[in-house]
Amino acid sequence: MPASLRILAVIIALCGLIEGALWLSDLRLIEIPRLRNTAYDYGGFWVGLLGTWEPNYSLQPYAMFVTYAFLHGGPVHLVVNMITLWSLGEGAIARVGVWGFLALYVSSMLGGAAGFALMSSSVQPMVGASGALFGLAGGLLAWQYVDRFTLREALWPVVRLVLLLIAMNLVMWWALDGHLAWQTHLGGFVFGWITALLIDPRSQVDTPDV
Repeated sequence: MPASLRILAVIIALCGLIEGALWLSDLRLIEIPRLRNTAYDYGGFWVGLLGTWEPNYSLQPYAMFVTYAFLHGGPVHLVVNMITLWSLGEGAIARVGVWGFLALYVSSMLGGAAGFALMSSSVQPMVGASGALFGLAGGLLAWQYVDRFTLREALWPVVRLVLLLIAMNLVMWWALDGHLAWQTHLGGFVFGWITALLIDPRSQVDTPDV
């Protein structure tokens, strides 16, 4: 494995170990009662903790902006997100390297949490790496936009992919009976797009002659 991709393996392994332990507890193969509920109680993103709710520990209202992204709703949720992470992460690392990828990933993670905090009134915890993943997608699309604009190529492919992401969210929202943290996806995407242009605002293709 190339050294530049090891960071993806580390994130996937960490998320996998956490979900693996929760799944084994669900199956009662390890005797830790209510492990998943406890993990969500302490690591999920709870909008109420930004208001009048009492945290389980003093730093929880701040730590949850990060910890939520390492928890998932089950093995299927984890696998889908980790496959997506590897696919999008490769492209981001190829563009801006490991440190640029980390800046984009962390910014999108925080942006996803901020989006959920600002636009959701849910009393349920929000978990999953989707905010960071939509941020990676936003970053890659931002760079594609810059490259195509520089080459004076049509921007429709970028618009089409954005519309596809919107349609995908609508379908998932319907399929999950409204239990989709679309606010997290939107926040992550916006933060990812902006962060990508701050990290690497220039096109990586040659400017055409005029």
